[in-house]
Amino acid sequence: MCLAVPGKVVAIDDSADPLTGLIDFGGVQKQACLEYVSDVRVGEYVIVHVGFALQRLDEESALASLRLFEELGLLEEEFGDAWEQASRDAGVAAVSEEPRESEVR
Repeated sequence: MCLAVPGKVVAIDDSADPLTGLIDFGGVQKQACLEYVSDVRVGEYVIVHVGFALQRLDEESALASLRLFEELGLLEEEFGDAWEQASRDAGVAAVSEEPRESEVR
């Protein structure tokens, strides 16, 4: 599922063509195109869908949405490890390629 996720603009690359910025989605940071909201400023919130910031969002609404998405597990589904998520969905444990320190004795 592709969500339109609110995120905080943490950096803007004014020299990029198209205009891009680094967006923080509750701890996960991704690049997004800012052309549709070209007057956005660092510290403001935007809604991002498939790599494009579509509109501004007030901080209160953005944080409420992020909390709800996290409670529902949608942030991990959208930004987490796809193989681990698929394993959980299938009801099997994800296989680690390297043993953990506690497993090597």
